[in-house]
Amino acid sequence: MTNQNYNLKLQKAKRRVKELKSFYSHLAVFLIINGFIMVHFFISTLKTGESFWQWTNFLTMAFWGIGLIFHALHTFGRNIFFSKEWEQQQIDKYMEEEKQHEQSLG
Repeated sequence: MTNQNYNLKLQKAKRRVKELKSFYSHLAVFLIINGFIMVHFFISTLKTGESFWQWTNFLTMAFWGIGLIFHALHTFGRNIFFSKEWEQQQIDKYMEEEKQHEQSLG
């Protein structure tokens, strides 16, 4: 591998790590802040006797959650659960299983 090729791969890996770190930080802040908001609303509704399950209590979480979904799509791509890497891992896994099966028969 040439030095230039190595540097390009290193930059790409660093960018990927930065994107992941940004997303997980966003997720952590989302969970902490919305946790505090939900606890606040819950305590407030206990004091006032109102229902906790009012749709207005969940607006911040809903709209911020939409933003978090877009951040996840940007970070992980559209195929969050079934990426090309996942597909290749599954193909490799089943090819290896088939190879071992053939060797046990042969």
